[in-house]
Amino acid sequence: MKYEDVELGDDLPTETPDVSMERVVQFTEASGQNFARFTSHEYAKAEGLPGALVPGIMSQALLAAMIHRWAPGCRITRLDTVFRAPLVVGTSPTISGAVTDTDDDARTAEVDLTIVGEDGRTGLLGTAIVAFAD
Repeated sequence: MKYEDVELGDDLPTETPDVSMERVVQFTEASGQNFARFTSHEYAKAEGLPGALVPGIMSQALLAAMIHRWAPGCRITRLDTVFRAPLVVGTSPTISGAVTDTDDDARTAEVDLTIVGEDGRTGLLGTAIVAFAD
């Protein structure tokens, strides 16, 4: 993807990322976030949560990976997120994005991002600034 190919309103391909227990355990071990609320449904429910949670930093990583698949070679210069609802391990969320602004001088695109849980609730809203190589 080149900057010249990006248009205001473009949708990024919607994805259903793998948030299985196996994948979450791999991520938490690699990131040093191996806490029971992320890796045990029983523990999380005992804390009053709906089940084991996908770590927030993993949700952000899923969004970043989606952007890089859409625009290989790009650089994400900013990724801001707001968490609105828990994302439960082992569910089937969808992630999506749309180009909401472009800057011809900086060769950047602003992308609004969303993660929606399989229950239809918006779990995360975000914005990324994506820089394209010359």
